[in-house]
This record gives sequence, C-alpha cells and structure tokens, in this order.
Amino acid sequence: MRISTQQYFETSSAKYQSNYSSVVKAQDQASSGVRVQTAADDPVAAARLLMLQQQKDMLGQFNGNIDTLKNSLLTEDNVLESINTALQKASELALQAGNVGISDADRKSIAAEVGSIEDQVLGLLNTKDASGNYLFSGSKTDTPPYSRNNDGTYSYQGDDTPLSLKVSENLSITMGDTAKSMLESTANTGRTQTAPILVPPAVDDGKVTVSAGLIASGTSYSSSFSDGQPYTLKFVSSTQYTVSDNTGNDITSEIPGNGTFDATKEGASTVSLRGVKFDIGLNLGKDALGKDVLPGAPSDAIVKDREFSLSVKPDTFSVSRTPSNPTTAQLSGGKVSDPAAYASTFPNSGVVVKFGAAGAYSVYAQPYTANSKSIADDTLAAGATSITVAGVTLDVTTAPAPAAGDQFTIGATSNKNENVLNTLSQLRKTLETPSDGNPAAQKELKDVVARSIGNLTNAKSQIDQVRGGIGARLNGLDIQSQENTSLGLANATTMNALGNVDFADAAINLSLQQTMLEASQLAFVKISQLSLFNKM
Repeated sequence: MRISTQQYFETSSAKYQSNYSSVVKAQDQASSGVRVQTAADDPVAAARLLMLQQQKDMLGQFNGNIDTLKNSLLTEDNVLESINTALQKASELALQAGNVGISDADRKSIAAEVGSIEDQVLGLLNTKDASGNYLFSGSKTDTPPYSRNNDGTYSYQGDDTPLSLKVSENLSITMGDTAKSMLESTANTGRTQTAPILVPPAVDDGKVTVSAGLIASGTSYSSSFSDGQPYTLKFVSSTQYTVSDNTGNDITSEIPGNGTFDATKEGASTVSLRGVKFDIGLNLGKDALGKDVLPGAPSDAIVKDREFSLSVKPDTFSVSRTPSNPTTAQLSGGKVSDPAAYASTFPNSGVVVKFGAAGAYSVYAQPYTANSKSIADDTLAAGATSITVAGVTLDVTTAPAPAAGDQFTIGATSNKNENVLNTLSQLRKTLETPSDGNPAAQKELKDVVARSIGNLTNAKSQIDQVRGGIGARLNGLDIQSQENTSLGLANATTMNALGNVDFADAAINLSLQQTMLEASQLAFVKISQLSLFNKM
C-alpha cells in the first residue's frame, strides 16, 4: 500500500492535534478540578449535574424566602405585642371608668386616654413592612387595612388572602395574618339587648333596670339562647322574678337561684340565662328620712309586674341605589323576616338586587359581575310596599316603584363580631357623654364599659392565638432551614462526585496524555526521515 507524502503529513497533523487537545484538556481538568466541562465529556453526568444545579438554585431561593418570612413574622409579632400592650391599658381604663364615684370630668379625661390608644392601635394595624407593603391587608398590600368612617366607626379595606412563600418543593408558609382573620372575627360579648315592656301611659322611670347582657358561654348562647328569644323577665317582687321564652313557657327553673335576687349585694342580682348574664339594678329612690329605699315588702309595689324583653340584637342593613338607575325608587330599612333563609342564603359580602320588567327582580351575591348567577328570583307585586330578599324584608317606595334597570346594593352588619377599633371608639364616645344624674345614660355607660372589657379581652385572646401561630411558623422555618441545609450538602456532595476529578487520576491521565503527545512527535520525526534510499 502506497501512502503519499501529503496524506502522511495530514494524518500526522490530525493525530498530533488530537493528542495535543487531550493534553490541554487533561491540564484543564487537573488545574480546575472539574471533570465534566462540556456535555460531551459525560452526557449522563452532565444531565444529572444540570438537574442538581437547578435544585441548588431552588434551594438558594427557598433559603432567601425563609429569611424574608422570618423578618416579616418577627415584625408582625412585635406589632401585635405592642397592640396587646395598648389593649391591656385600655382594659384598665375601662375598669377605672366603671368605678362608682367617677365624675363626668374624670370620665372625659379617661376618654382622652382611650382616644390616644385608639389612634395608636389604628397606626399599628396600618404598619408597613420593610418593602413598604401593609402587613395586615392580605394580598392588597398597597391598601391600608383600616380607615376611619365619618361616623367614627372603622372599615376593613383589605382582603382575607394572606401572601405566602415557598420554602421547599412542597411547602408554603404564609408571610403574615390579615386583620380580617385576626380582629374582624373577634367575638362580640354584647350581642344581646334589653328593653322595658311598657303599656301607655307608663314610662321608663329608671327605678328598675336590666343590663343589656354579656355572653358568658358562646356554646350555650349559640345552642339555646337564640332559639328561645325574645324572653320576658317579669318581676314578682323586689327580690323575685320569672322568665319565659317566646312560646310563653316558664324557664325560671333553668336559672341559678330559681328567680331570686338581692340587688344590695355584688353578684347576687345576676340572671344567668342560657349563656348570657344580665344584671338587675334597683334605684327605688329615697324614703322620708332621705335614705335609699331598700328591697323588701315596702318596695315590692314599685317593682312588681314590671317586665323586660331580653333578645338578640338584630343585624342592621345598609341600602344604596346605583346613581345610574332610571328611576328615583328607593329600598330602605331592613329586617330579618326569615331567620333560616337569612342564615343560609344571605352572603356575608352582601347582595345586589336588579329589577327587570313587570316587577321581576333577581338577587346576586356581591361582588356582581356580568357572569354572576342569581341566588334568588321573585316578582314585586303591583302596589307592594315591601320586598323580601334572602330572608330580609325591605321597604319599597311606590311612587315611583322600581322599574327595569334599577339596581340596589344591600350590605349587612352583624353583631356577632366586633373589631377592636370599633370597641375603643364606642367606649371613647360613651365616656365623653355626660351621665351624672341621668339614669338612662348611666345604664348605657355600665353596658358599654362591661361590653368593652369583654371585647378587649376577646381581642387580646385572639391576638395571643395569632402570636402562637407565628411562633409555630418560625419554628417550622427553622426546621425547614436545617432540612434545606442538609439537602444542599447532599446536593454539593453528589455534584462533586459527578463533576469533579480525582486529582490522583487527573495527574496520571495528564502524564499519560503528555507521553502520548511526545510519542507521536518522535514517531513523526522518525518516519518523516525515511526514504527508499534508507532501504537499500
């Protein structure tokens, strides 16, 4: 076989380049310590290394999220601690305001302190984090959670969707808590009311009072009190009473003390009725000697046969018409006429009522969109003065009556819960109102103070529960951080085993490649000097 000189030189050059490349690659591996520098070096290992690198990047993001979550939760915990401290001070002020002998001037001074706490709590609830986002607004991070209304009440403007961050492939942790879940769900202890049952020309002279009531047992209240209300408390004498439910059944035997009380002793004039406590107060006036008239035979005539209604405070409703309505018809008022339908149908967010032709109307849950489906449909009879919507009866104007295209929004305010800002606002306004020498105002003061103390206690308990949840999440983040660290170490070990070189093997391989390069150089020199003359 004959090999041309050109072919020989090209073959030798290619072989030399290949050997030289192998030496360079071996030098790079030995100096860098990296075995898989391109996918061609080891396709299987390169694919696994790519996956491991992605996992490493994700672990880095998870660890960054953990740091963000810790900072957010610690900030929230500090804010909640400050709120609880403020609420504790407000409770102490409420107790002070309820003491006998406190004058209007003293209560006004206390009201100023309560007002300062009210402003402080509002500011704390509207706290922003390090990124400038509101802590307690949920996903509406650019909206302050609470705003003060013109009537002094407060409205929550955020939502109930807390933000969350992933800390592992299958675990997400919420960054914080919304004020809605934290304070809007605080149980209201003052969900009941009392009123004297008067037959004209009788008037309420304030000599006998029954407090508005405080819920002492939420379970008993929910299971028993609501079903039997309104109750009628009737005084038999200045030391005895009876209680009957809405069907007229006498249930006095259910009450501790079996209908007896002593208005002269602290705690002895409490009516504990199905989870709610009512306090009886007697202010029977002065006798001929200027001394207080005490309960007993002489005063029985003043108290006997007086009656009071004990009931649950009804929900209130706000109605607004759409400005673009074609008529000036109005819906107003609002009263629950079907408790079962109201409880099962009326949405927490409120409803929208849209009128069609011939008095037909449809009811939609808020927020209303073009794709919303009605939750109820009915027709307003000609000349009717009321309309029933999801168990709620509202007054309707007849001149003009609602026509096609008219739309109304109806919202409900329940007494089941009360946010702490409204509690503080109501307490402040009540303390600012003069009550010296006014029995009705003094009764209102006692009711508001008692309700405020109970609601502030519930709010603090709710915040304590939230803080407990924060602590649990922080512990979970610590555990997950350790887990991510372990995964990162395992990841690094596997990547090192797949992608890095063994320096002993690298040194041997480099020596081998250099020897092969030198051998190819020597072979080329030897062979290039051969000719036919060397064979003769």
